[in-house]
Amino acid sequence: MSADAGGTVVQRLGSRIADVVERWMPSPFLFAIILSYIVFLGGIVIEGAGPGAMVGYWYDGFWTLLTFAMQMVLILATGYVLAYHPLVRRAIERVAAIPNSGKQAVVLVGVLAMVVSWVQWGLGLIVGAVLAREMGRQADRRGLAVHYPLLCVAGYMGLGLTWHWGLAGSAPLLMNTPGNVFIEQGIVDGLISTSQTIFSTYSLALTVLGIAYAAIALYLLSPSPEEAEGITEFVPKSQLGGAAADGGQEPPTDSAVESAGGERTIGDRINNSRAVGAVIALTGVAVALWTFSQEGLGALNLNVVNFAFLFIGLALFTRPRAYENEFGEAVMATSGIILQFPFYAGIIGMMNSSGLSTTLAEALVSVSTPTTFPAIAWITAGFINFFVPSGGGEWTVVGQTVLQAANELGVPPGKAVVAYAVGDAHTNLFQPFWALPLLGITGIRARDMFGYAATMLLLLIPFLAVALVVIPY
Repeated sequence: MSADAGGTVVQRLGSRIADVVERWMPSPFLFAIILSYIVFLGGIVIEGAGPGAMVGYWYDGFWTLLTFAMQMVLILATGYVLAYHPLVRRAIERVAAIPNSGKQAVVLVGVLAMVVSWVQWGLGLIVGAVLAREMGRQADRRGLAVHYPLLCVAGYMGLGLTWHWGLAGSAPLLMNTPGNVFIEQGIVDGLISTSQTIFSTYSLALTVLGIAYAAIALYLLSPSPEEAEGITEFVPKSQLGGAAADGGQEPPTDSAVESAGGERTIGDRINNSRAVGAVIALTGVAVALWTFSQEGLGALNLNVVNFAFLFIGLALFTRPRAYENEFGEAVMATSGIILQFPFYAGIIGMMNSSGLSTTLAEALVSVSTPTTFPAIAWITAGFINFFVPSGGGEWTVVGQTVLQAANELGVPPGKAVVAYAVGDAHTNLFQPFWALPLLGITGIRARDMFGYAATMLLLLIPFLAVALVVIPY
């Protein structure tokens, strides 16, 4: 889109920032490499660490996110397969058929992504991505003018706003975990319950008002129909019939699998057996339901979600071979995660082991007052998250500084946790790390959508700066 395009002030702002980002933003992989060198130099200059030591911190950290990386691969692959089953696709298509304009489409995707991400961030990321792609596909089919890059940003809004003070927020849940590191170190006297964080009036008001504000911002940011660029500008038309990796073919139906499978042997019949698939799937689903019955919403974590998605997907496809084939197609979209997670783990290793994370947090928090502390905590988290995009890992390192400052200033610890969580989510809007699953599903490049993501980041600043300070705790 041309930077000289007409429209409102907000529309022109989004267009101009998008043009700049499209020209200058490197690929997500190169972005991670550049950040690695910046942190490497920062540790040497600011912390006085030797080059050899920084390389050691980088290497030691390089492997610390392997478990988490596999969790992310599974949540993308299982969600991808589940979303593209014919039954699920028809439900998504019905939702995508609701809007009558491009602006309505963007707002609907954004609101659903933010609400679902408040419940569970991984699920919200997949739902937002799949819905953005399907909304773009249907808009193209119906002749509805919708700007696809902004539609993808809308699908990413849950990670950019609501996830970290929701039901699966890393910092709030950690503070309510018995024997957590902050209790062991004597930083807090006991558990900080979710009634003080996730379910506090402070957090709930931020959630409701934040979603409403972001919806309005997305509506105002949407380009005019004349300036909107549809999905076919970014994704080949041949791929719009199905999942991004399947060459435009519909997911295999049971009858298609039967005919293609050619049940020539006993093994083939077992592979295509509905009975075998049903037994395996129902066993897994039963275990997932039992886990939730025992632990309630406390069971809502990445492992349980992945486990449930894995077996629900098998229950839908029924035949093991059909599920295996579709899963293989879905894994192709996870290459960015597999490649980049180790590099970000290396960045985290350098930031934490050199003391750079703590130094930056102390410098920012030291200028706060009891009134401005929530805003300073938000800025602190946002800045550090740019280099260390790991909510839980980041909080375990700098949380001590934030909580001690809150205690000295008389700020409730629950309020400090929420304010920090807001900042950690906010700068995801210019950090492509967490957008990798969305990029794989939507088929868009990071530089094509992150101009509008950065614009949303800027538009949210006035609201968050005021709301964090003004809303009573």
